[in-house]
Amino acid sequence: MNFLFRTNNKHKQVTSSWLQKFLYQDIQKKWWKRFLLRIFISHIFSKIFSFYLNSIFSRIHVKKIIIKNHINTSLFTQNSFKSYNDFFIRVYKKINFDASRLTFISPGEGQIRIFNINANSFFNIKNTSYHLNDLLKNDYLVQKYLNGFLVMLRLQIFDYHRYIFVDQGIQDEKHVKIKGRLHTVNPIAFKYFNVFSENSREYTILKTCNFGDIIQMEVGALLVGKINNHPICSFQKGQEKGFFSFGGSVIVLLIEPNKIKFNQLILNNSQIGVETKVNIGETIGFKLKN
Repeated sequence: MNFLFRTNNKHKQVTSSWLQKFLYQDIQKKWWKRFLLRIFISHIFSKIFSFYLNSIFSRIHVKKIIIKNHINTSLFTQNSFKSYNDFFIRVYKKINFDASRLTFISPGEGQIRIFNINANSFFNIKNTSYHLNDLLKNDYLVQKYLNGFLVMLRLQIFDYHRYIFVDQGIQDEKHVKIKGRLHTVNPIAFKYFNVFSENSREYTILKTCNFGDIIQMEVGALLVGKINNHPICSFQKGQEKGFFSFGGSVIVLLIEPNKIKFNQLILNNSQIGVETKVNIGETIGFKLKN
């Protein structure tokens, strides 16, 4: 199964990895795949696999990914890595972003889509309807974001896996953690599972200065054992919020209505099911005048 994203006004195909295809293709017809998947998406397996990824033996994979994806290691604080996970959580020397209070920036690097949340609090991803309460497990918050937007940023394995705050503000003291599974967030899984309501995830309310109350949610994925959020109360735009350990992952933002005018190209692509490639700190919208 292939999926599209845009880069430099060209569309390229994003394919599923051999492991994702092996685990998910025709899973409804093959009982042994369902059995294997239960093992792979467990937290125990994720922890066991993380031992290897933190070992020096895992370094053999790093060079291949750097070459295949044309990653410029001079942009990072280190250009040699002790393990695969050491490479995975690499740090940029500098993150460029527009510091204006009017610009809304991407919290991370990856493939972005923006969804409307309708008056009944449903949104649709890959022909699967989700209810906002399935995601949040909170009736009060569901009402707050009716007719707003859901921003989904999907990080692939070669993307930068640290994420930042999109504005200045204060983080709510209550940090919600919802236990779940660790399905891949590659769209190959969307056909068979309600990934975003089944996967492990955590979220907090960001009381921003310019864009209202934003819910930022980090969603774990296949072989991602840990979501690492820094214990921060007040924050600045562009400040690091946290990072993912190994694996592809998803960042979800819930935006109140009438707060942001999003980039029209991203909206157009989203309507036809196309992801748009964005960089961390890239401007993806502007503040609406109240």
